[in-house]
Amino acid sequence: MKKFSEFRVGESFFSTCSISNKELEEYLNFSRVRNAFLEEKQKGKQKLVSGRAILSRMEGEFTRLSQMYGNEIIFLGTDGDSEWENRNTRFLKPLYTDQVLKLKFTVSEKKEIDEEFGKIGIDYEGTNQEGEQIVISKKNIYRIKKEPPR
Repeated sequence: MKKFSEFRVGESFFSTCSISNKELEEYLNFSRVRNAFLEEKQKGKQKLVSGRAILSRMEGEFTRLSQMYGNEIIFLGTDGDSEWENRNTRFLKPLYTDQVLKLKFTVSEKKEIDEEFGKIGIDYEGTNQEGEQIVISKKNIYRIKKEPPR
């Protein structure tokens, strides 16, 4: 795991994942999302993955990175991007269950908060196995303990 002092703006980390039909169903049940488009019950077929489910999995994968896991981090929110009228996420193409999602996490901001904590901004980018961009999410803000537990 990396310490706060070791993170550099522009540095990127990578991972891959996919979301199964079962995982999507569990997410939709937990979140209580009601959307007829997402509730299609065709067995054995790939289903469209909701945007929030994609973001949730991306954040989960971020917290599992070897550079992050073990640090005390808390998601503080999103600041958005001024070039996007302060919105932070764009879904560019659909993602279906069991498709591979290649993830890139880039440190876009690093600031001191106090003696104990710092703040890092992380830009998420997800592409499919063909290299097409699926999602971009900018300025996901995390508070991170400067000295992680040993």
